[in-house]
Amino acid sequence: MGKYEVIIYWSAEDKAFIAEVPELPGCAADGATYKEALANVEVIIKEWITTARELGRHIPQPKGRLVFA
Repeated sequence: MGKYEVIIYWSAEDKAFIAEVPELPGCAADGATYKEALANVEVIIKEWITTARELGRHIPQPKGRLVFA
């Protein structure tokens, strides 16, 4: 598994921390705490990649931190 960028933020609507992986469409998880959201999204990243492989879909290479000039 690569090193994908993860964005974590608080969602007042969901009353939970949300962890999203921009490079993997639809890949996100939540948690009651920042650490829980991060731990949950690590599991989801593995599952996303496994499912993509099984379906023969493209798996993006991790780009790391997004930098804008």
